[in-house]
Amino acid sequence: MVSKFFFIFFLAYYLEPHAVALYGLLTVTVSYSLYALGFDFYTYSTRELLGNVQDQWARLIRDQGVFFALTYILVLPLLALVFFFELLPWFLAPWFFMLVIVEHLSQELNRLLVAISKQLLASVILFLRSGLWAIIAVISFWLFPQTRSLEYALSAWVLGALISCIIGIVALSALERKNLKQSVDWKWIRRGIAVAVPFLIATLSIRGVFTIDRYWVKLIAGQEILASYVLFAGIANAVTSFLDAGVFVFLYPKIVSAFTRKDQKDFVSGMRSLLLQTVLIATLLSLAAAILVHPLLWWLGKDVYSQNVGILYVVLFAIVLYAISMVPHYGLYAMSKDRHIIFSHLVALPLFALSALVFTGFTSVYGIPLALCFVFLAILIYKAIVYQRCKSRLEWASS
Repeated sequence: MVSKFFFIFFLAYYLEPHAVALYGLLTVTVSYSLYALGFDFYTYSTRELLGNVQDQWARLIRDQGVFFALTYILVLPLLALVFFFELLPWFLAPWFFMLVIVEHLSQELNRLLVAISKQLLASVILFLRSGLWAIIAVISFWLFPQTRSLEYALSAWVLGALISCIIGIVALSALERKNLKQSVDWKWIRRGIAVAVPFLIATLSIRGVFTIDRYWVKLIAGQEILASYVLFAGIANAVTSFLDAGVFVFLYPKIVSAFTRKDQKDFVSGMRSLLLQTVLIATLLSLAAAILVHPLLWWLGKDVYSQNVGILYVVLFAIVLYAISMVPHYGLYAMSKDRHIIFSHLVALPLFALSALVFTGFTSVYGIPLALCFVFLAILIYKAIVYQRCKSRLEWASS
């Protein structure tokens, strides 16, 4: 979180607002493309890993890798449409495709390590992929003026993700491999696709909110406001990154495992811990970000950012709502109540579009952040109600 927090500030300090805005658009477009590559197959494979004995893990991971190879062949050419439709300039195309590949591999390796209870190594990989390269880029910007460019920042990003991939692959190579002699289980892959497709559609919908918002801000408010939005959204998203690496990856496998064992006590205890830690940490980090941003904006010395700091407060509130909604989300995921998760995510994008149209009619600067708050509050309320209902039925059934 600290590295991401300061990286976006140094980027805004050393680069012009248009470069910051471009970085923001590239980042969310890469992030969105990962879902098309990954196909949300992890929603199926994670439960399969947790439900199988360890000597089967290498075979399942290999079969998952075969599936990803097919998605690469099909999806990567389609991603070129981003440049044909001029959503991003062509000079970013090589960086885009390199980032999409190494980011996806690193993300999937992180998830696999979490699933096989190597959370600490997974967090190290996440740090290499999301944090260490940013620190190196910042130091280079500070010491070597010739490195102060968007291209240098992107090269550091590619290198950090690539190193994380190498470490993850080495870690997985230690798994028992005797069952790799078995042929690829295409039936298992087809079953996984059937499970993952509804999740993919739902994920593309909710993650579309985190992508379209940048393009919408650019459309209605211009490049400079977009640069401010990118800066403040980057700070807010660091809160989510910290929760992912420091809370969710440690607790949700235990919750899934407890439900699989029908251990109601451990399940309820795990959900309570997840709620308390999420609320406490998200709130404290958001307050710290809201306070620390002011001396950093003074140091930045660019009016375009300090004049729009209110965007940060609204986006932080939206992120806190989103973080809390992940608590009932993981509870529903553990109980295999996938249709409720899918429904809440499916409605996210149309709900965001409608609310954005309403709010931007009143304010071009705060319309999109307010729409985020509305959408994440609606999702939180829905997931919380559904989770409580499902949990009460589970307790009744077990009694």
